[in-house]
This record gives sequence, C-alpha cells and structure tokens, in this order.
Amino acid sequence: MRLGDGSFQYEVVPNWEKLPEEYRWDEVGGVGVDSKDNVYVFNRGPHPMIVFDKDGNFLTSWGEDFFIRAHGLTVGPDDILYCTDDADHTVRKCTTEGEVLMTIGVPKTPSPYQSAKPFNRCTHVALDPETQDIYVSDGYGNSSVHKFTAKGEHLFSWGSAGTDPGQFNIPHNIITDKNGLVYVADRENMRVQIFDKNGNFLDQWNNMHRACALCIDKDQTIYLGEIGSSGAVNRELPNIGPRVSIYETNGDLITRLGTGYGLDDGQFIAPHGICVDSKGNIYVGEVTKTEMSHQFRQDSWEGPPPIKARSFQKLARI
Repeated sequence: MRLGDGSFQYEVVPNWEKLPEEYRWDEVGGVGVDSKDNVYVFNRGPHPMIVFDKDGNFLTSWGEDFFIRAHGLTVGPDDILYCTDDADHTVRKCTTEGEVLMTIGVPKTPSPYQSAKPFNRCTHVALDPETQDIYVSDGYGNSSVHKFTAKGEHLFSWGSAGTDPGQFNIPHNIITDKNGLVYVADRENMRVQIFDKNGNFLDQWNNMHRACALCIDKDQTIYLGEIGSSGAVNRELPNIGPRVSIYETNGDLITRLGTGYGLDDGQFIAPHGICVDSKGNIYVGEVTKTEMSHQFRQDSWEGPPPIKARSFQKLARI
C-alpha cells in the first residue's frame, strides 16, 4: 500500500514492531525517535514506554511504576524525553533508560478547571531551539500554553477558552520550528495557531479536521495528524480524515496520507502522536480503542469494538 505524492510517498509497513509475546498495548498516546532512530512508543498498556530499534526489534520497556496515562512524547536534541501524562497532570523529563530527571506539575493533583494554572490534563511538550525553554499545551481541563525555563521554573502562560485568535478549544499538541515559533494544534477549533516565543498570536492554518498530532522534521517539514468525525451524523462524509497531512512552514499543503476511516493498511482511526526518523519514515500512534468505543456508543458500529485493534503504524519513505 502506497500513500502520498511526488517526493513525499510512503509504503505502509504492517506489523513492523516485534513485541515480546507477553507484551501488549491498548493505545498509543505518543511516539518519538532518538538520534539512533530508536523508536519510543508511549502507550496505555502495562508497559508505558516500549523501545524498539530502527528495524522494529524490541529493546526495553520502562515507566511501569509512575506513568498513569500516556498522552504526549517529545524527544529533545540531546535524546532527553519529555513525557506528558494527562491523568497524572505532570510532565516528566526522562533519560532514554527511564531515569526521571525532573517532574513539572504535582502528581495526581490538577489545577482548578479552566484556571489557566499548570496543569489540568496537560497534553504535549515543545522546546525552544536555543534556550531549551519548555512549552506545555494544557489541555483538556485548561485552554492554555505554559512556558517554563529548561530547569522547570514557570515563566508565564497564555490562552483562554474560546474561538478567537489566541484562544483554544483543547490545545492538544505543540511544536517549535528552528526560528522559535510555536505551533499549537487547537483540536476542536480545527486549526493550528502560530505564536512567537512570547505568546503573541501571529497566524493560523485552517482547512483541517480536528488537528491532533504535530511534529516537525530536520528539514522543517510539518506533519499533522487529523482525527475524523466525532459524531455519527457525518461519519461517512469523505475527505475529512482521519489522515496525516504534510505542510511547509508557510502553511502550504504538500500532501495528505490516508485512504479513509478503518483498520486496513493505509487507513487510520485516530492519529494521536506522530514522529519522523532521520530517513523520513513516519511513525503514527493512535488511540484506537477510545475512538472506536466512543463511536460504538453512538451506534455507528455493528457490534463492540475489537479487543485488540491496531494502534501503531510505520509509513516508510520511498
């Protein structure tokens, strides 16, 4: 199965990951790659962080003692991992071996709902390319972005609930480009908003559906995971996702990947986390079980969702 156009074409690689027989995951909240192209799968199974080499061979797992619900994963330029746990209301800075170097937020203690104070179900992390200052999108119980120093000291926050520029309706993912501009996937407002490093609104991209996952590669190409319909009323509507869309930093659309809603090769259910390795291969994590359970409650599926449904895909750059 091939997806994409021009120089952005991909071959779907089914069953790339080689999990030990006793391992499993229910859903994948975030994915990341380090400088060796090892792949980190931050998931909601009994082994929250599972690590593979570039060929899909299992290396190790960790995080069983402290993660509650995997949501977002960011790999810094020094191979330090920033793991966002929305049920624990924390961001943990970890080594690739799972040593916790710093925790931002108070474990199991949310800030008041929509208080704009860190954190109430935070979602993802981005780093300033020069200072390594930390941006956190927050999230489900807030409508804010928080900025911290590299040491975890809170600097300031911006954003509130709403639809105007600078407001958010589930800020779900966040990245920075080489110039330090901040891109926020404003999921339920169906847009990506762009800010300077002081939180000033600059621009927004539209013409997307439930912007969910973001990543940016070494060439400054931006990859966006979009979720499909949230209701049965337009479940069968074509050309709204779920899919992966690829953009230039000026907002020009390069191509879209995905053949519709489903579990077949080339299809997606809910692209929730995304990353790209040094060869341009794309790894997509999906919260398949949650999304399918939600649709089942809306009577849009015949029978309950499958117990084991694919929630991770590799798309190999051709």
